[in-house]
Amino acid sequence: MPHDIEIRKQAFDFPPESAPIWHPEQPEWSHMVNGASLAMPYLEPFLIKTMREAVEQIEDEDLLTDVRHFIGQEAQHYTTHRRYNEMLKANGYPELADVEASMTRDYERFAKKSLEWRLAYAAGFETMTMGITEWLINHRDELFHGADPVVASLVLWHMVEETEHKSVAFDVYQSVSGRWLPRVWGLLRGSLHVGFLSRRGYRAMLKKDGKWHSLRSRLALWHMVAKFFVHAGSAMLRATLPGHHPDETENPQWVSEWIHTYQQRDTGEPLMLDTRRAGLPIG
Repeated sequence: MPHDIEIRKQAFDFPPESAPIWHPEQPEWSHMVNGASLAMPYLEPFLIKTMREAVEQIEDEDLLTDVRHFIGQEAQHYTTHRRYNEMLKANGYPELADVEASMTRDYERFAKKSLEWRLAYAAGFETMTMGITEWLINHRDELFHGADPVVASLVLWHMVEETEHKSVAFDVYQSVSGRWLPRVWGLLRGSLHVGFLSRRGYRAMLKKDGKWHSLRSRLALWHMVAKFFVHAGSAMLRATLPGHHPDETENPQWVSEWIHTYQQRDTGEPLMLDTRRAGLPIG
C-alpha cells in the first residue's frame, strides 16, 4: 500500500516588515533555522530531479504513487522557503545571494554523479531528518516559545510532512540499488553536506550582525549545534544498521494531532501555532 502522503499548499505570508531574527531571545537559533531554509531551494529540487530520473527504473505502482506525492510535498516546501529567503535578503542580508550561488555550484556538480550516488545522498539526508523532526517537535516549547508564529508554523509544517514521506527516498534507493555500503556513505555525505550548507548561511548572517566573533554568541551557537548533532546523530546511527527501514521510527504523537486538526479545518489556510502558550497549540 502507498503511504498516506498529502500535498498541502500552505500560503504563508512573509510581509516586508518580517524580522529575520524571528526568535528575539535566541538570535543564534534564529539564524541556524534561516541557514537551513536558505539551502532548501537548492537541495529539494535536486532531490526531485533525482526521484524523477529514478522512476524510469521502478515498476512498483505503490512506490511510484509515493514518489509523486514526495515530489509534490518537496515542491511546496522549497517554493515556500524561497519566498522566506527573499524576505531575508531584502531585510538586511543581501550577501546571502553569494551563499546561494555557492549552493547552486554544489548541486550542479552533484548532478553529474551516478544515479546510485544521488539516490544514496537523498535517502541519507531524508533519514537524518527524522532525528531533527523528533527534536523540533518534542522540544517545540524550548525552541519556539515566544517566537514569530509564522516561522514556527512553517518549520513544524515542514517537519510534519517529513514524517509522512520519510521512507520514500529510502525505498527508491532500495529498489534501484539496495547496496548497504553506498547507502551508509550517502547518509554521511548527504547529512553533513546539508549541515555545512546551513552553516554557510548562518555564518554570513551572524557576521553581518557582528556576532560571529563574540564569545557569548559563539557559545550559544555551539550549544544549539551540539543539540542538533545529538538528535541527528541518533537517527543516523539507527540508519547505519543493515536491516534498518525508516518506517520503524515512530512518529511523535503531535504529528497525528497536527494532521487531524488540518483535516478537520479543511480551509487550505496555514495552520498557525500560538507560540505564546505552552505546547504551542494551534491557534
